[in-house]
Amino acid sequence: MTLPSFDLETALRDRGHLRIAGVDEVGRGPLAGPVVAAAVILNPDDIPEGLNDSKKLTAKRRQALDKALREWAEIAIGEASVAEIDEHNILRASHIAMIRAVEALNPAPDYLLIDGNMIPRGLKIPSRAVVKGDAQSLSIAAASIIAKNWRDQVMVDLAQQHPGYGWDANAGYPTKQHREALQNLGVTPHHRRSFKPVHNILYQE
Repeated sequence: MTLPSFDLETALRDRGHLRIAGVDEVGRGPLAGPVVAAAVILNPDDIPEGLNDSKKLTAKRRQALDKALREWAEIAIGEASVAEIDEHNILRASHIAMIRAVEALNPAPDYLLIDGNMIPRGLKIPSRAVVKGDAQSLSIAAASIIAKNWRDQVMVDLAQQHPGYGWDANAGYPTKQHREALQNLGVTPHHRRSFKPVHNILYQE
């Protein structure tokens, strides 16, 4: 398994950029809950070992890396709400979350490495979009871990308010349990009404 590296960041540092933030979001696919982004500036002298795309790590490993990152790196979180997802669309909402995460870093970064193939409109900082960035850049991988842990915890908290949907286990993704609960228990305020499975239940004939 090839791990992400610090090569992109090192090249940027050689060009004079010192505050390079990796940016990633999590939660585009779920039927419920917010979309969450994180922005992380790693300290080149103290990079936690084992950083990788959050999807390739166990929950226990993600928790340990999350703790290490909070100690050694600069991190910020941004969210876009279910209402914003329904108002704009999931892509724009995920970009709004990314912008909020970047703006929450203080002092501001001087360069952004953004996971994906698009740079969110409205960002004023020099940026590069990196396709499959969480598998290439340690800063983006770090952001993916922080964003995923944060969002998973949000969904665990929401699961206590709305039992039956399995959000503590499925994080709002459309598992069999979640889809059956939608049919049997109905739609909660935390469901994305613009998403087809939810929309279809609300507007069944």
